[in-house]
Amino acid sequence: MLKKIVTVIIAISFLINLTACGEKDKKRYEAEFLQLFDTMTKIVAYTESKEEFTKYSQLIYDNLKIYHQLYDIYNDYDGINNIKTINDNAGIKPVKVDKKIIDLLLYSKEWYLKTEGKINIAFGAVLKIWHKYRTEGVEDETKAAIPKMEELQEAANHTDINKIIIDEINSTVYLEDPQMSIDVGSIGKGYATEQVSQIAIKSGFTSGLISVGGNVRAIGNKGIDDKLWNLGIQNPDRESENNTISIVYVSDLSVVSSGDYERYYTVNGKRYHHIIDTDTLFPSEYFSEVTILCENSGMSDALSTAVFCMPIEKGLEFINSLPDTEALWVMKNGEIKYSEGFKKFTKEY
Repeated sequence: MLKKIVTVIIAISFLINLTACGEKDKKRYEAEFLQLFDTMTKIVAYTESKEEFTKYSQLIYDNLKIYHQLYDIYNDYDGINNIKTINDNAGIKPVKVDKKIIDLLLYSKEWYLKTEGKINIAFGAVLKIWHKYRTEGVEDETKAAIPKMEELQEAANHTDINKIIIDEINSTVYLEDPQMSIDVGSIGKGYATEQVSQIAIKSGFTSGLISVGGNVRAIGNKGIDDKLWNLGIQNPDRESENNTISIVYVSDLSVVSSGDYERYYTVNGKRYHHIIDTDTLFPSEYFSEVTILCENSGMSDALSTAVFCMPIEKGLEFINSLPDTEALWVMKNGEIKYSEGFKKFTKEY
C-alpha cells in the first residue's frame, strides 16, 4: 500500500503567501488526489511549515481512505467487511462491520424520517438500474436508452429501509430482502468528510478546507488576517461565460451542491442525471442545482439531495424550519431562489 500522501497526489502545488499581517509565519498549501470516493479530493490549509501541512494532509487522506473502503459498494478489500459485503450477503446472513458503518446507517435512517423518504439508503436496487443504463449510454450514445417503468417498479419493491436490520450490540447488519442493496451515495461522502474533519480538528487542524467531490468543509478561517473562506458556487450552465453564480463567505461551515450537470447521459436529446426521485423513480426535474450551507457536512449532503427532489415551496419550508441551515436553488430557467438567511453569506464582513 502507498505509505505517504506525496506518492498518491496526482497534482500538488505549494502556494506561499508572504503578505499576512500578524500571520507572517503561516503559509498556504494545497494538495489534490483522485483515489477516494471516485472523485477529486482537495485539501487547502494555512500552516507554519510544509511539514505541518504534510502531517495534516496525511492524516486526512489516511482517514478518508478508511471511510472510502468501508462505504464502497463496488469493490472488495482484503480483511474488510464493507457495504458491498453487506449487499453480497443480502438474505443470507448478518455481516459484522466496523462501527463507522453502523453509525452511518443509523444516521441515514434518521434522515430517511426527516426527509419523508427522499433520503433512502435502501434504494440501491433502483439506483443500480439507472447506473447500468447511464454507464452504457455514456460508453455508446447510439445505444443510450432509459429503463422501463416496469423494471424500476419491480426494483422499488425491494427498497424498504426497515429491512436493514442493525444489531448495535453485535455490530452486525443484515438485509432481510435478498434483492435489496444499500447505496449511500446521497449521504456517505458528506458524512465521511465531516467525520474526518472532526478528527483533523481534534488533532490541532485550525485553518483549512477539505473538499471531497464538491462536499466542502471549512475549518476555522483563512490563515491570513483571519478572513472568511470565499467559495464559488458552480454555475450549472456549463456554456455560460461565468463559472460561478455566487460567492459565499464561510467559517466552520459546510457547502454542498447537487446538480444535473455532472453525472448524466443523453437519450434522444434529453439529459438524464443521477439524482433519482424516490417517488417518481426517475431523475428529479425540479431544479438544475441546489446548494446547502450548514455546519455538518453529512447533513449538507443529505439535504442537497433531498431538497433537489422536493418542489420549491416544500423545500423552502423545510430548510427554513431547520436552525442554522440555508439553501440556494437554481431553477430550470436559470432563476435563483434563496432561503431566508442565505444572502448574508454572500457578503464579506
